[in-house]
Amino acid sequence: MTTAEPAVPVRAPGDHRMDGRARLTLVVLLVAQFMLAVDFSILNVALPAIGEGLGFSLAGLQWVATAFALAAAGFTLLFGRIADLVGRRRIFLGGMVLLGVSSLAGGLAASPGTLLVARAAQGLATAAVTPAGLSLLTTAFPEGPARDRALGLNGALMSAGFTTGAVLGGVLTDLLSWRWAFLINVPVALAVVAIAPAVLKESRPEKRSRLDIPGALTVTGGLLALVYGLTAAGEHGWSSPYALVPLALGAVFLTGFLALEKRSAAPLVPVRILRRRTVVWGNLAGLVAFATETSLVFLMTLYLQQVLGFSPLAAGLSFGVLGAGTVLGGVVASRVIGRYGTRATLIAGGLLQAGATASLFALGDDRGWLALLLAGTFAGGVGNMLAIVGFMVTATSGLPDAEQGTATGLATMTQQIGITVGTPVMAAVVVTSGTLLTGIGSAVLVNAALVLAGAIAAGLFLKRP
Repeated sequence: MTTAEPAVPVRAPGDHRMDGRARLTLVVLLVAQFMLAVDFSILNVALPAIGEGLGFSLAGLQWVATAFALAAAGFTLLFGRIADLVGRRRIFLGGMVLLGVSSLAGGLAASPGTLLVARAAQGLATAAVTPAGLSLLTTAFPEGPARDRALGLNGALMSAGFTTGAVLGGVLTDLLSWRWAFLINVPVALAVVAIAPAVLKESRPEKRSRLDIPGALTVTGGLLALVYGLTAAGEHGWSSPYALVPLALGAVFLTGFLALEKRSAAPLVPVRILRRRTVVWGNLAGLVAFATETSLVFLMTLYLQQVLGFSPLAAGLSFGVLGAGTVLGGVVASRVIGRYGTRATLIAGGLLQAGATASLFALGDDRGWLALLLAGTFAGGVGNMLAIVGFMVTATSGLPDAEQGTATGLATMTQQIGITVGTPVMAAVVVTSGTLLTGIGSAVLVNAALVLAGAIAAGLFLKRP
């Protein structure tokens, strides 16, 4: 791809220093990604208050999360490709505007229907901003130490955002109102939209390709059906037709998508990208990393609140230690990658996360075990972030700028599906394992085994540098 002008002055590949403009570019993109991460988790603690305030039924309340997940995962690959075609900055800014408007609508919602529409619009905004922002980041910094450092900081703040959202949601709901879990996005979105045009340089191809409409319809339909089926499995069980029918439909659509892409003159996802070992196995490692860590938060939330009797706010604050671990992992990830390579970083991060997670199997039913939980989640957070940054670098390296939107769209899709699929799987393990504490222990072991399998796969199938 040839760009209208480079996003930042390109330095030598081994030079990871950033000038003032590069730092400002990074700050704008990181603020946006952090806010999106906060937005994902900020409503979790607020859901009971939302249900009471707007009259949601118990069954309807889970759609506050489902509406967001459907839109965020279902449309992210499509928006990633559109960003490649019409301009990454344009899609990024449009998504930020949509996020601000939908957050305002959610904060002012007077009915369940209005709030669900606003939440779905927030998911669409996430599907647009995340791949566009990541591709702006990967094209703004040359492949090598500078990009590794930027992706490390992005991963650290993104993971910290998930934790911050849980804490902030409890604080805002307790001290002000659940509406502020929506409204807090508005001034941040306005600030990003005001500053970004002067900082971010547009990039688009000189010759615009046509959009692969059949591919867009099949992959979007397949992802929507897949995410809905995974969500329904967590609610109704994996043998329920509410889960099996959409999962089967999703498999049919996604199989059709792959067949269409092989024959398309302008595919949504070029087959040559899907044949790259780094893309395939990098995204698989990312899927495992996101699925296991987000579902571990779910398991530890059950443990803290229903076994140890912590309040929602106290449970949220306990995850601050996990957030600190992920920030540390993100900060040191670029140095680890620079010294040992992405493959070794993925393996080491997975092994550290697996060991730390497995240690939580020893948790008992009194608060004296809290120290083990804090130590285990901190170490696991460091390992998880090493794996996530290794995944992002692996899945976006060695590709031309023209395909960065597609690559980051795939990575974002992996992230969203991982976030969605982990919790239903762990919930199913918990409910089929006897007592709650026994079920949590069994799910912890399954979680650790999945992480270990991901680390082994990365070691076996990713090439040595």
